[in-house]
This record gives sequence, C-alpha cells and structure tokens, in this order.
Amino acid sequence: MTAMENGKNKYLAPSALLNKIDTPSDLRKLPMERLPEVCSNIREFLINSLSTNPGHFASSMGAVELTVALHYVFNTPYDRIVWDVGHQAYGHKLLTGRRDRFETNRKFNGLSGFPNPDESEYDTFTAGHASNSISAALGMAVASQLKHESPKRNIVAVIGDASISGGLAFEGLNNASITKNNLLIILNDNDMSIDRNVGALNSYLAHLTTTKAYNAFRYKVFRILKKMHLVSDKRKDFILRFNNSLKSLISRQQNIFEGLNIRYFGPIDGHDVERLVRVLNDIKDMEGPRLLHIRTTKGKGYAPAENDPASWHAPGKFDPETGERVKETTEGVPAKYQDVFGETLLELARRNDRIVGITAAMPSGTSMSIMQAAMPERVFDVGISEGHAVTFAGGLAKDGMRPFCAIYSSFLQRAYDHIIHDVAILRLPVTLCLDRAGIVGEDGVTHHGVFDLSYLRSIPNLIVSSPRDEISLRNLMYTSQSGNHGPFAIRYPRGKGGNPDWRKEMRQLPVGKGEKLSDGNDVAVLTIGPMASKAATAISRAAQEGINAAHYDMIFLKPIDTAILKEVAEKGCPIITVEDGIKEGGLGSAVVEWLNDNGYDRHVTRIGVPDSFVPHGKVPELMKLCEMDEDAIYRAIVSAHNKTTLT
Repeated sequence: MTAMENGKNKYLAPSALLNKIDTPSDLRKLPMERLPEVCSNIREFLINSLSTNPGHFASSMGAVELTVALHYVFNTPYDRIVWDVGHQAYGHKLLTGRRDRFETNRKFNGLSGFPNPDESEYDTFTAGHASNSISAALGMAVASQLKHESPKRNIVAVIGDASISGGLAFEGLNNASITKNNLLIILNDNDMSIDRNVGALNSYLAHLTTTKAYNAFRYKVFRILKKMHLVSDKRKDFILRFNNSLKSLISRQQNIFEGLNIRYFGPIDGHDVERLVRVLNDIKDMEGPRLLHIRTTKGKGYAPAENDPASWHAPGKFDPETGERVKETTEGVPAKYQDVFGETLLELARRNDRIVGITAAMPSGTSMSIMQAAMPERVFDVGISEGHAVTFAGGLAKDGMRPFCAIYSSFLQRAYDHIIHDVAILRLPVTLCLDRAGIVGEDGVTHHGVFDLSYLRSIPNLIVSSPRDEISLRNLMYTSQSGNHGPFAIRYPRGKGGNPDWRKEMRQLPVGKGEKLSDGNDVAVLTIGPMASKAATAISRAAQEGINAAHYDMIFLKPIDTAILKEVAEKGCPIITVEDGIKEGGLGSAVVEWLNDNGYDRHVTRIGVPDSFVPHGKVPELMKLCEMDEDAIYRAIVSAHNKTTLT
C-alpha cells in the first residue's frame, strides 16, 4: 500500500532498521528474512531525501534489492563492486557509511552524485560515463589472480541494459571470454535507460529466457562434475561450448553471452531480494566469467516513477505524498539552450530536406526529440554509441546528407578518433552539436564539458565555434548547413540563456570572424561563448572606475579571427582571454600562440578552468572556485590596468 493509498505520509517515517546499518558488515549480521525490510527502508529514505534534494531517482529505486543482495553476499570492500554509470548507486552509498551525509549529495563539498573512489573505499572505480564497468572489473579480476590474493577476491561488474550496448562493453565481454578470470557480471535489465532503449540488443534482452528448472539442473550437474574432478580448466571450454550448442539446438535460441563462452544465468526477478541472495551465493564461487541477468523496474516502489520512468530519471523536487513535481515558472524566462537548438533544428530541417538528426541515447536531453516527434524518419537515436554516432554521421554526409550530431560535450570525448578519422580527414559536412559544454554543475567531474575547445582545436579541417547567446546559436546552426564548410562544431552550455526574444530570422555568419562588442584602449577582453555576458558585466564595473576595456566576442576558436588579434596586439594594452573551458589548449593558448608567432610581446591573462578536475556543486559556486566568475574577471581587468599604469 502506498502513501497515496493509505492517506499517510509513510515516506517521512523513520527508517529504523536502516539507521542501524553503518557498514555492509552490519547488514550481513541480519537474518535474510529481514532484507525486504531493509529494502523498504532504503526506498523510504530515498523518496524523502530526493524529494527536497534532487538527484537521480528512478535508477536507484530500481536497484535497491540488487544493492542489498550484493553487499549481503559479498565481503565488501575486500570484494569489489564496480558500478557502471552510477545513477543507481544511491542505495549503495546509504549502506556504506554515508547515510548521515546523504543530505549533502551533489552539493558543493558534499557527496558526489556518482561512485567516487576518492570518497569511499567501497567505490571501487570512477563512474559517470557508460559501459566501462566490465573492462575495469576484468582488469581487477586479472590483477587479483596475478597477485595470488588469498582469500579469493570476488569482482562484480554491475551494468545496465542500455550501457551494455556500448562498444566498450562489447570489447570487455570479448576479452573476458578469452582471458582467465572469475568475473561476475550483473546485467540489470529494466528495458529503460534515460530515454527508452533502442536497437536489436534491447529487443534480444527483452525476450531472452532461461528456465528455472534448466538452471537448477545445470547447477546440480556442475557441482557433481566438480566433486568428481571431471570438470577442469583444461576441459571447461570444450564442455561449455558443447553445452551451449546443445542448449541452442533444444531451445532454438542462441544466447549471445554463452556464444562468447560466458556462463549465463537468468533472467530472474531483480526485486526478489531473497532469491537474489540465494542465486549469488550459488554462483559466486564458480570459476570463469559469468553473467547474471536480472529484470527490474525503474522507479520501483514509487508509482509515479514506475509509470513514467523517463521523467523520473532526475525529476527535481517533488511532493513525496502526491508525486507532484515542483515546476519552475517559465513565463518570461529565457529558453534552455538545448530547446533553442531543438526548435531551430526542426526549422532548418523543414527548409532543407537533407538535414538529419543523430543523438546517442539523449533525444530528450539534447531536445533532438523536437525534430524526432515531427520527422521520426529523419532522426536516429543510436543508443550509447558516441563513436558510432559520429562515424554514422560521416557516412551520411559522404553521400550528400547534412547530419546534425547532438552529443553532450563530455560524452563526445569518447568519439575523438572518429571525429578525426571518419569526419575531419575527408572534410565531411557534419555539424557536431556539443550540448552541456563548460561547467555543468551538480553532476560533477565526469560530466563537465570543459575539454572540448582544447581537444577540438588541434584537429585540421574542423571549424570550432561557440555562441554567446541564443540568437548566435541559431546563426551558427544556419551557417553550418550552408555552403561547403566541412565539419563544424558548435558548443553551448547547459541551462537557460539570457534572451527570451530569440526567434529571429537566421543569417549566415562569416566563418572565422568575431565581433567587437565595445571599444577601449586600456585593456582588451577576448571572450568565446556565453562567458561574454559575465565579461560585459565586469567591463561595466571597471568603466565606473575609469578603465575603458575593449570587448571582442571571438565566436570562432578555429579559424580564429586574426584581424581582431592584430588590432588588439597593436593597441599595446594588456589582453585578457575568457573561456568556459580548460585553459590549456583553448582560447587563451590560441591567442598566446598567435602573438608569439607574429612577433608581438604582450602580456595575456588567461581566465578559464585551471589544470585540475572540477568537483560538483552549483555552477556559480564552481565558477567562483575556478576564478571564472564576474568578480574574477573584474579583478583581472583592474589588475592588468594597474600594472600597466605603474610601468
């Protein structure tokens, strides 16, 4: 019975049993029949906490029983649990000594929203980007064997049905099948990622079955053969291949995992915690790679999330009693950059029938869903396959299409070679739309899109640009599909812009040309992207003190506007560069390189992300931490001017 059914807010009730569990060793002292109560306590805690301090809700709700069973069966932290992505790991944090600090989740100087080895010994590997768990866990399993660790260290990789479709996961599976190891892979199959899963593998998983009777018989035979010493490492592969072939013949169904010589078990109900415990105990000491396939429901235990898991992936604040989500007022509020992108793309696609849209499992996150709803035949969601998305776009462009490939900046890092090899070399007209560029906030270190300016600038044939506002974004999108520019990258931030009146007629911009926003001879400020607004405020403050700073929006990092650079260099004044990206290799580096190459000796102050990984927190907090906010820009202008005056 839910809170909405009984009229009482059960989600505010104390989680008595959970409050007694400070480490997994406390959990393991409980009798198994009390584990469902622990699961109920965890769900109550998550609903209560996340209703006021938002985070990744539905995934963690769906993985509660799995989390409890893993820590109950395995001797963590000696045994390793490697989480993929980490959206589902909140229950894991509650059981591993972080319950009393969970109110700081995703806050500045608080708990990370993802597993983080710097935070806890129970967090065994970095999580945030999909599909890395199998490869990392396999490395740990092999290391344990090479070190002859005793007692035996169990290594478990937990991966979702969306993540397992990623190329790296397949590479890990392939290597696991031919490398001596005792890796256990848990496939958490909820038929749902952030947006609904796509592709043949998802359909395959949805229909894959292995009978309970078959597995019981197989366990029994395995134990008998092992006791009789008839199963050895030398003969195991032959027996396994014969067994898989016989099973496929009888069932008329080929199991992709057993085809790789990875023992497959399941699927089983991932919300039956006692059965999970029994199965994990049965298979944990088996030798060789194994995969346990469990079926779960995203948002389990909270009806609104179960009914609409996509919306409840990260729902923001909500009323735990009614399930009503707190909505922000939108009247008069500027649109999100992603929505400006989505609506503009549809507008361009209606004018140009060669435009197609591509996204990697993020149609709603990038607002590619706007075009997808209107022109489904011209939008392709390729799943968690960023490298494929870029190469697929290259193939489309090679034969005359104009693909817009929308991927989060931090995730496009996974496709770097594809950008070079499959797009840039042939100078193919692919528009790379880098959403969530720059500092993104609470998702933290794995999600900040701060490296793109640097990693893209070094690629020949590639145009690299960033709009300062929504109108500039529309103009850059229009420009990218006009003429014969070749590959064209447009990076823009997460969140809202500053101009509600952005639906202007688009115009083509001259590639490689910036714009002077204000003139002055005391200091020259060069910006790229939305950092222009912060710089403009700082310049206005400095003007009140009699410091006249020129302001240039470079728009293009590559090709960079050399006419602006020449004008600035000949002013002879200090130069300040401002960018929402890593300083090494970005706008500041480009300006310094040009000045040096052309014989100008000018002092340049570079403002951007320092040479360190940025933690999580609200964007203003992180901007201040990195000394990139308006105050920092203002101080840099005043300091540069004062130094010039003194000399």
